Amino acid sequence: MKITERQQKLSELIDEKLAELNLPEEPSLLYDPVRYTLNLSGKRVRPYLTLIGCGICGGNVQEALPAALSIELLHNFTLLHDDIMDRADTRRGKPSVFKKWDSNTAILSGDAMYAKAFKQLQQYGHSEYYSKSHYRTILDIFLNSAETVCEGQAYDLMFEDQSDVRIDEYIHMIEGKTAALISGALAIGGAVAGAKDSILDELRFVGRKAGIAFQIQDDLLDAVADPEKFGKKRGGDIIEGKKTYLTLLALERCNNQQQKQLQKILSDNKSSSTDVDSIIGIYQDLNIIEDTKKAVQYHYQEAMNHLEQFEDSDYKKEIINFFNHLISREY
Repeated sequence: MKITERQQKLSELIDEKLAELNLPEEPSLLYDPVRYTLNLSGKRVRPYLTLIGCGICGGNVQEALPAALSIELLHNFTLLHDDIMDRADTRRGKPSVFKKWDSNTAILSGDAMYAKAFKQLQQYGHSEYYSKSHYRTILDIFLNSAETVCEGQAYDLMFEDQSDVRIDEYIHMIEGKTAALISGALAIGGAVAGAKDSILDELRFVGRKAGIAFQIQDDLLDAVADPEKFGKKRGGDIIEGKKTYLTLLALERCNNQQQKQLQKILSDNKSSSTDVDSIIGIYQDLNIIEDTKKAVQYHYQEAMNHLEQFEDSDYKKEIINFFNHLISREY
């Protein structure tokens, strides 16, 4: 994905501030995994959108840095815990904290990041430039985002044992698990800038639609992306028997023979690369891949349509450009 000059500068600013976090040398079991996680090659999408959310509302992006860091810390906290629940060996192409250390360490280090996220937000509570009401709005967005992510994760776990998950139920789940933090990132940036409630609602909508598109796109890339770029083996979701946008759409369209094959492979913990090829073949036969691409484009376009509510600015151009690049991302 091509990086714009502004995005590069904002990303560097985010990385610089993350590097300045107070992470003591001891206890090393607590803070080494935190350092390790934050040094992995993440996209920094959420903190970047926090700064954009502030800028598009006319605020000073420097003032949104603590909020941006809090969102990134919250995001990484959820990833550490997700990897435990999924028993994932890798994260961003490297060993997960769960794999490199153990589950107890991953839980503890994730909790430390959650605490650090709140410490970032405390800066607004301690500042004389932010009223009690202003600080409450910022904190409410953060907490609502965290709560909704947990709800989304709970639905995801429930779906593992549910055989008749519908597409609309899946969309509702990813609105929590993935979209809530993207939505919250934009909104919290706008809140730092002092945007009124109606503007914050628009930012939430933009983020929610972009988050839905982002997750459906991840589902798609799992099946079609270059594993070296994507950082995961091809068809990992299929091998793990995960319910994704593609599998649910295929189950809605397939004939009895295809249904039996899909369900057999998805329920088999020992699926092979040949099984993955078989499933992707079914996707192609049912036009699942092309229709999934259309769904991704639809949700990104919905997000961009709502950006028309905002006055023209460099930050508005930046986020439109960013979404356009996300549509064509390969990892």
